[in-house]
Amino acid sequence: MVKKLQYRRLLMLALLLGAAFAGLGYRLVDLQVLQHEDLSNQALKLTQHLYQLEPRRGDILDIRGNLLATSIFVKTVCADPAMIGNRQAEVAHALAPLLQVNEAALAQRLVPRTRQNEKGETLTNNYVVLKRKVSFETWQKVNFTMTNLTFNVNEKALNKKEAAFYQNLRTKAIFADPVDDQLRSYPGQTLAAHVLGYMGVRDSGESVGSDGIERTWENKLKGVRGWRWSERDRRQQEIVALRGQDVEAHDGLTVALTIDSFLQHVLETSLAEAMQKESPISISGIILRPRTGEILAMAVLPNFDPNNPGGSEDARRNRLIADVHEPGSTFKIVVVSGALNDQLITLNDQFDCERGHFPFAGRVLHDHAPYGILSTESIITKSSNIGAAKIGIRMGENRLYQYMQDFGFGAGTGILLPGEVSGILHPVKSWTKVSIAQIPMGQGVAATSLQMTMAMCAIANRGMLMHPMLVDHLQDEDGNVVARYAPERVRQVISEDTAREMVDALKTVVTTNGTAPKAALEHYTVAGKTGTAQKPPYQSNKFYASFIGFFPADNPQVCIYVSMDEPKGDLHQGGQIAAPVFKQIAEQAANYLNIRPDKDGEQVFPQLAAATDADQPVKTIVARAP
Repeated sequence: MVKKLQYRRLLMLALLLGAAFAGLGYRLVDLQVLQHEDLSNQALKLTQHLYQLEPRRGDILDIRGNLLATSIFVKTVCADPAMIGNRQAEVAHALAPLLQVNEAALAQRLVPRTRQNEKGETLTNNYVVLKRKVSFETWQKVNFTMTNLTFNVNEKALNKKEAAFYQNLRTKAIFADPVDDQLRSYPGQTLAAHVLGYMGVRDSGESVGSDGIERTWENKLKGVRGWRWSERDRRQQEIVALRGQDVEAHDGLTVALTIDSFLQHVLETSLAEAMQKESPISISGIILRPRTGEILAMAVLPNFDPNNPGGSEDARRNRLIADVHEPGSTFKIVVVSGALNDQLITLNDQFDCERGHFPFAGRVLHDHAPYGILSTESIITKSSNIGAAKIGIRMGENRLYQYMQDFGFGAGTGILLPGEVSGILHPVKSWTKVSIAQIPMGQGVAATSLQMTMAMCAIANRGMLMHPMLVDHLQDEDGNVVARYAPERVRQVISEDTAREMVDALKTVVTTNGTAPKAALEHYTVAGKTGTAQKPPYQSNKFYASFIGFFPADNPQVCIYVSMDEPKGDLHQGGQIAAPVFKQIAEQAANYLNIRPDKDGEQVFPQLAAATDADQPVKTIVARAP
């Protein structure tokens, strides 16, 4: 009886073991055969990772190779809270000053947490980002600090498990992401900020050029991504020994601008001094080579620091291309040169300026002084509104409109910067009866500062309108030039003879009889034009003051534009407040570029005589200047 009971128990045990082994066998078949593919894919997702290898963004240089923008490789500092245990306070206290983050907030990020995924599995936060874009030097300090933390514990008295915990806490709990990030840096801070632009972040977290050259040349600067397939551990760190496919990234190209850092500094410093003195809403300036369209400097105040581009949106706007205004008397160069080109007038023709009051089409036009009979040249010299209006009336609406278009008004200049507007140029059918008299004096039309500057440069350049040029060449990471850009002509606006006559007239503006004697230079003949536009409504006491000039007048090397929006000082005329700023900039530019003087036969820099000859390309001066 006893033996039968034992046999039954053995049989039951055998059946149970058989069932258990059968179940285990089925499970193994299920895992290894039936679900093999799905489980393998899940395992790959958990362990294998595709690392995007970001290329180094290309630098931005000035014309002499000075660094304007560069990219610095930086670290993303991470933590594995599960390895920190209950030591968050000590770690946060040590690292918060280095990472420049709030200590309490950092301690909270270091607390181990668990969550359940869709399948009900418990997951821990083994990978927590503490701070992005940390410099390599700061990461070294973090690493050193963690390695030397003691936690006030005598580790020699601990068992192996406790000692291993502190060892891992010091050496593995805080780590850097295996793929370096980049930080865009602008060494000059605010220098040429509106030209360079700044970096922004897309919704995906990807850095991208948000304005200026950074945006326009994004595709050249950003380079081509690489990738790497590799295994990673539970803390999302790469297991280098198991690295698979590895395709290198191709760094972005370096963009070399026509901007000259020294002249940019001269321009910005001069504008800042005038800003403090006259207190306008804004002040702007351009230094440009008339024959090539190369922009040597371009500035707007107030400005911003691309390293930290937050703050006022107005400060980030490049008003030279994004804002329009009535140009005022600078626009007289369009109507006078057009009439001269059509041989409707000569510089010696006489016009009655009506003693400063001219009734026309139900309106009364005014001059700033009671002029009587003035020659065409004197209309430019004195900046007579009535004289310009009468020349416009003689031209007629269609010819005036055509010349405005030919000089580039009503269309973008083609500058390689985002945000340029076309200005306002109404078609003739939309003109009122008084438009033909108002437009020649710079009312009823709106232009950007760059449009007005390029129009003046066309006169300086023998009547040829040029595209503004900001990029000289592109080069690779080894400094090899891969693309070089040449000046581009737009059209011949007026004949060379007409341009020469206009230059003669514009020379008189800076004489004692003209509106801008404060723009005259001691060693160079200057040709230029003042502008004082009363802002609509015209009864207001708000003005837009400007001066555009070039020198040496008969062999122009540099054109400089200066404007002020609503100056608050006692004076508001372009010849009184903008012309002196032109002179200050011009004197320093002439000295820096070694431009040969043209007054009294002076030859301060005879070695540049050949380079500054009228028939030689201006690019030779760029190459030879110190």
